Amino acid sequence: MRGSVNRPPTPDVDDEPQKEPTLQEIINIKLIESGEKEKLMDLLRERLIECGWRDEMKTLCRSYARKKGRNNVTVDDLIHVITPKGRASVPDSVKAELLQRIRAFLTSAAL
Repeated sequence: MRGSVNRPPTPDVDDEPQKEPTLQEIINIKLIESGEKEKLMDLLRERLIECGWRDEMKTLCRSYARKKGRNNVTVDDLIHVITPKGRASVPDSVKAELLQRIRAFLTSAAL
């Protein structure tokens, strides 16, 4: 390594070990490469609309904006307030269907 009076030594490229991707990262890459992630996202959107979840979230956003004043609400505010409620209110049947589809993909991909 080289050093200097004014800055710390610069590490050589060979000194840093390559970080191994986690299982979650590998699965995510496989889902993206195969196009399955986009299919799962479409399925999720469809199921959430069918069960009324999307309308429920829209109503929550509107009521929050009315309460705070339309000009005093940012998208970040809405995300911060609505996200926990949204995640908690996703129906178990939708979660189970997505999980089953992911498991089927992993079995077929032999991961």
